[in-house]
Amino acid sequence: MSEKGIYEKAVDIPPRTKFRLLLTASSLTGLSYLLTINKSFLSWIGDWLRWCPTSAELLEQAETKMFSYLRKRPETSFVPITLDKEDGEYRIRTFVSNKEAEGKATPLVLLHGFASGIGLWVLNIDSLSQNRPLYALDILGFGLSSRPVFNKDAEAAENQFVDSIEEWRKQVGLKKFILLGHSMGGFLAAAYSIKYPERVQHLILADPWGFPTPDISARKVELPIWVKAIAAMLRPFNPLAGLRAAGPWGPGLVKRLRPDILQKFESVVADPSDVGNYIYHCNAQYPSGETAFKSMSAPFGWANRPMIERISQLRQDIPVSFVYGARSWIDSSSGYKIRELRENSFVEIKLIQGAGHHVYADKADEFNEVVSKICKKVDLGISTPSDKIDVSNAALIVDDCEEKTVLAKSV
Repeated sequence: MSEKGIYEKAVDIPPRTKFRLLLTASSLTGLSYLLTINKSFLSWIGDWLRWCPTSAELLEQAETKMFSYLRKRPETSFVPITLDKEDGEYRIRTFVSNKEAEGKATPLVLLHGFASGIGLWVLNIDSLSQNRPLYALDILGFGLSSRPVFNKDAEAAENQFVDSIEEWRKQVGLKKFILLGHSMGGFLAAAYSIKYPERVQHLILADPWGFPTPDISARKVELPIWVKAIAAMLRPFNPLAGLRAAGPWGPGLVKRLRPDILQKFESVVADPSDVGNYIYHCNAQYPSGETAFKSMSAPFGWANRPMIERISQLRQDIPVSFVYGARSWIDSSSGYKIRELRENSFVEIKLIQGAGHHVYADKADEFNEVVSKICKKVDLGISTPSDKIDVSNAALIVDDCEEKTVLAKSV
């Protein structure tokens, strides 16, 4: 065979094999085209496949948008803290306003409620920081703060929260301050004041969660079998698990299911969706603080360790002010019981008409006025009964104990 014949024999390929090679080459060429030309398309597919469309970056953007509605540009930072050397360092998202007033007036520290973050104080910051330094922090496990794994024991989880606040205080350098907590934040503010009383000048509890003992009579109500079955199925899940389970539909759920919360901010926030986005991104990520709250909670919204059973441990010289919404589901009678228990201490109770559980947002102007007057009294060193102070008609001090039924609602 000639050299030419040998060469032709060597490269002679059966028709079926030629077809397979051609198909493979075409496929590789098409894939290469997709990878090099249509990267944006693949990126879109990747975003769609990510079930919860959230991230720390998106949350920070949502927070920035909320703070853009403030009159003065905010100062935000991450304050490093250490609870346990083995766990390493955590970060606490911190907001500071009017820091230049340091030394001129008593600082005010704000602790938000469950499923919230510092961005929802947007209706209060300008007013409350007008004459004093104001600090607000994302409680550990919430917002932009670190989200560690909390202890599943109620007392241990509570101590982790409280100690993180104290470590934050050390890093910020505050010596003594007015501590205001809303809902779950009120519960933690009271727990902090019991453990670190030398740091609290005045304790303000805005519609605080977790104070009353469970109502035994409520347990006697016979529920339908289907209700018990659903409750049993939901018991292992965190309170806001449904929001994350909704995946890409989650952002819309906040707007559709809780339009009332968005409406509370209409006086300041131009676009209500900014509030919805912020709330969504606060709660769509790893449910660290949410899990800890579940550990501290008993069924139907009660606390595993009711604060009213421990309030006697609060030092007698710490003044306490309760600010309740008149339409709230929170049991305001706890405030009156505590006033009786602390007969030798300063305890005042304010009821803001027309406000619900989110008293700081429902009637923001009245709430800000009440809190500002309390703070001014602290600056002057005055602890007198509240009925000696001029209060607007919207903020009433009620002496009769108004009983309310505690319902299993979102804190």
